[in-house]
Amino acid sequence: MENGDALLSITGATPDLYNGIDPEVVGAIQKTHLQNYSTVMAKVTTNAINWCVVAAAGEAWAKKVFPNYSVNVAQKKLWKAIFETSRIDQPDPVAAWQTHIVNLQKRAKYLQAKQYTALHYSAPGTDFTLGLPNGHLWISAQSMAQNGVAFTANMPTEEVFTLPDRNRADGVVTSTFPLSDGGTLIEDFQVTFENGRIVKVNAKKGEVALQKLVDTDEGSHRLGEVALVPASSPIAQRGHLFYNTLFDENASCHIAIGRGYRFTLAGGEELTDDEFISAGGNVSLNHVDFMIGSPKMDIYGVKQDGSHEPVMREGEWAFDA
Repeated sequence: MENGDALLSITGATPDLYNGIDPEVVGAIQKTHLQNYSTVMAKVTTNAINWCVVAAAGEAWAKKVFPNYSVNVAQKKLWKAIFETSRIDQPDPVAAWQTHIVNLQKRAKYLQAKQYTALHYSAPGTDFTLGLPNGHLWISAQSMAQNGVAFTANMPTEEVFTLPDRNRADGVVTSTFPLSDGGTLIEDFQVTFENGRIVKVNAKKGEVALQKLVDTDEGSHRLGEVALVPASSPIAQRGHLFYNTLFDENASCHIAIGRGYRFTLAGGEELTDDEFISAGGNVSLNHVDFMIGSPKMDIYGVKQDGSHEPVMREGEWAFDA
């Protein structure tokens, strides 16, 4: 990475790996990993290099996604799902990706021009207002690395995302998908915010693990990313969970606990940690997305004069781009 070389991360998932293990131990494992990986993440979050995350269909993951099949059949079905959601099954995958990138960039340009000061979310179990800092940048499928290479970081991707203001998040959000984090599955949970900070979490399953995640460091009590995804995205239409955030986040609008990406703030790559925090960005060992979108969610952009206009209605884009 010091030479400007690319980073390719190949990820799998074992969603139930740590079931039955003391949450204190799991928390220690995750925090130690994050501490040792922080030098890598410093490069990733500033786009110092071109990077990409892709997935491979491991046995345990395949059986979790397709539990009614043999391991062999489940793996074949999961590989097929990975190829389809990553557009590899298209006659010309590169052309399909280029078209997809352009379409997402149109959404990002529309939102960038609006420069909303906040977003308001309304859905069953969710009443939430999230501030956006001055200079926030809406990003989509393709970015330009500091080494001069254009790249698509996540495959698949359906999101348009930006930086939230770490000090301006108020209300309650309810998860719409389980969160698989570090071998623990967290289900049916709510998160309550006051003045940007998480003040309460509750979950039907994995509540202790969720609290440990939030308690990793001070930055884990705040948000580092907000992403918009239509409820009709190709991944949502599949009708099954992947139990892997790389995929499931692209089925739903989501927000991320922890570290903000410096490239989602104008000039953010050049800022120190303290300067980034002062500008509204967030610094943390963590960056964990969780899904809150659904076909029942409305999102409004809050303009500088305090007026609202629709961004998403019933989970779908409310504007043409």
